[in-house]
Amino acid sequence: MTPSWFRAARTAVAAIALLATGLSATAAEKLRFAVGPFQPTPSDTKKAYEPFFKHLADKLGRDYELVVTTDWAGIAIALANGQADVAWMGPWGYVLAHAEGGAEAIATVKYNGKPTYHAIIVSKPETKIGKWPDDAKGMKLSLADAGSTSGWLIPTHWFKTQGIDPKSYFQYRDGASHAAQVLSVINGQTDFASDYDRNLNALIERGIVKADQVKTVWTSDPLPNDPLVVRKGFDPAMTKKIQDAVLAISEDDAKTLMPKNYTGWITNTHAGYKLIEDAGIAVGRIKPQQASK
Repeated sequence: MTPSWFRAARTAVAAIALLATGLSATAAEKLRFAVGPFQPTPSDTKKAYEPFFKHLADKLGRDYELVVTTDWAGIAIALANGQADVAWMGPWGYVLAHAEGGAEAIATVKYNGKPTYHAIIVSKPETKIGKWPDDAKGMKLSLADAGSTSGWLIPTHWFKTQGIDPKSYFQYRDGASHAAQVLSVINGQTDFASDYDRNLNALIERGIVKADQVKTVWTSDPLPNDPLVVRKGFDPAMTKKIQDAVLAISEDDAKTLMPKNYTGWITNTHAGYKLIEDAGIAVGRIKPQQASK
């Protein structure tokens, strides 16, 4: 069954995609790239990620169009609807895209040389937590939007493994962007907020957050980094060329072609995202038969 939030976004995302790309009669000849909302605004995301996509198109000798989606579900929908050929997306968004439309991962990005990262939950340093989550019961918890791997899926799944329903265990809310999560703790809007270690480190590096303003109270097991994904039915020969082109990006190349701290790619497939898929099944967002596509 398609999640209701996924269905509800389809029409809006279709309109956004058409407006953003300005599709022309020759659009079929172009590579249609998409990227999720990794930065605070769509313009920030496009500025940070377009050099990579331009490099890829140049290597392939093709024109291109780049869509920046405004939520994590949007990029999965763009692939499922055939509005994007190739996408750089979050792991959970990819698993949704695979379940709904048969998209396939072909590579995983490296961040500071590693192909994995961690979901985290942060609080103010003065918040006294001897044992998590026991000592936090009844306090305010903010999870990110339901299309986020680290911000929603992984902490929700972890709570489920502990026999906890976060909606009744905490004063609960969700739906925020990652850009707002850490700030909501610092500003006192919530006691705890989900995020991921890469994002928190980036906020500290950019001076938006000071390291002594938050502490981490929970850290997930390692999670696979963002995949590069092709839509179902995409030309296999072109898929191989794209995979070869991204794997050829060296750490030195990445300094000018990719956002800060991204250092290249490794080969991967859908199997590399099984733990994300299993979490999605466990929380009831996808069905086992969808996972087998």
